[in-house]
Amino acid sequence: MLGFETLTFAPIDLRLVELKLMSAEEIAWLNAYHAEVAKKIGPALDATDRKWLAQATAALKA
Repeated sequence: MLGFETLTFAPIDLRLVELKLMSAEEIAWLNAYHAEVAKKIGPALDATDRKWLAQATAALKA
């Protein structure tokens, strides 16, 4: 049916995320989104920025 396609890729600031309020499905979505962010923009970054991106997109535990 109809759906949305992500057009911009930037990590979500995890300081703004309250894990206690999220379902396992929502955490899985956030982890998948962050994995896609790292995959798409990581190769375009230098080593220092790639290190920051790895920390910013680290998977959360459910």
